[in-house]
Amino acid sequence: MGVGLTSCEKLAHDIKPEAGLNHLPNALVYYWVQGYMSAANIATLEGDSNYIDLSKYGPTVILPAIQEFCEENPDKKPISKIDDILNTASRIKGDWPKGTIKWAAD
Repeated sequence: MGVGLTSCEKLAHDIKPEAGLNHLPNALVYYWVQGYMSAANIATLEGDSNYIDLSKYGPTVILPAIQEFCEENPDKKPISKIDDILNTASRIKGDWPKGTIKWAAD
C-alpha cells in the first residue's frame, strides 16, 4: 500500500510541514503527490488538452493541506484531498495531440 492510501489517522501524526522535505514522511507524501498529480495531468491532457500547473502545488502548499485534511478526517485517506485539489484546480489549455499516450487514450 502506498502513501496515498495510508490512513489519515496515521499521517496526521507523521507529517510535519515545518520540517520541509528533510523529514522523511513529508518527502514520501510529497513525492507521491507529485507522481499522482503528474499522472492526472497526462489523463487531462489526453482527455481535453488541458493541464494543471503543478508548480503551484509545492511542499509548502501540499503538506499543510494534507496535514489539515488528515487531522479533520482521520477516517479518510490523503488521496481524497489530492482528488479534491485536482477537481478544483484551474486548468490551462495545452497543445496536445489526442492519442499521444496510448494507455491514457479512450
